[in-house]
Amino acid sequence: MIHLYTASTPNGWKASIMLEELGVPYELHPISLSNGDQKQPDYLKLNPNGRIPTIVDTDENDLAVFESGAILIYLAEKFGRFLPEGTADRSRVIQWLMFQMGGVGPMQGQANVFYRYAPEKIPFAIERYQSETRRLYEVLEGRLEGRDYLCDEYSIADIANWSWVSVGFWAGVETDDLPNLSRWLKAIGERPAVQRGIVIPEPLVLDDGGEEVTKMAQSMLQTGKA
Repeated sequence: MIHLYTASTPNGWKASIMLEELGVPYELHPISLSNGDQKQPDYLKLNPNGRIPTIVDTDENDLAVFESGAILIYLAEKFGRFLPEGTADRSRVIQWLMFQMGGVGPMQGQANVFYRYAPEKIPFAIERYQSETRRLYEVLEGRLEGRDYLCDEYSIADIANWSWVSVGFWAGVETDDLPNLSRWLKAIGERPAVQRGIVIPEPLVLDDGGEEVTKMAQSMLQTGKA
C-alpha cells in the first residue's frame, strides 16, 4: 500500500496526479503547511527536508520516498507506466523531468514569492524570476511544436511540468501567446486523473485572489515553516 503525505501545491499535485493516473489504491495523509505539520518530528523521520510530498510504500518495508521527481520515478518504475524502458526514450523523459525540477519549479517558485508574497516589492527580483520562468516556458513551447506531449507518449515529464505551468498566472507569467504550450495545458488539464489529482487533499483556490493562500505563504515565510 502507498501512503501519500501531501498538500495542495504544484509539487503535491505531481504525486496525487500520478497515483490517480496509475489507478492504484493509496491512503491519503493531508499535511497542513500552515500548521507546520511538515516540520513535526514524526514527519521529518520520513522526509528530513520537511517538505511535501512524501510517500511510504508498506510493501517495501515502509520505504519512504521524498522529493516529487524521485516519487514520480519510483512510482513509474514500480508500476511500469509513464516512463519508457528503452535507454534513449527513458533518458528523454528524465531530461524533461529534470528540466522542471531544476528550472521551472525553482524559478517559478521564486517568482511566486517576490510577486505575491514578499512584504517588500523588489522590482529587480520580480523581473528576474518572471523573465526566467517565461524563458523556460518558451523552451517548452518549442519542444511541443508538432508534439502532443514532451516526449513520444504521455509521461511523468508531462505530469511534472504541467503541475507548475498550469498555475503560471499566479507568478504573473502568461502563456496565452504560446499556442503549443496552451494546447498542451488544455489537453492534459482535461484528463480525468489530472482533474481528480488537483483536488487532493483539497482544491487550491486562487480564483478569488488567493487570499488564504497568500496569508499562509506569508506566515510560513515569517515563521520559517516554508
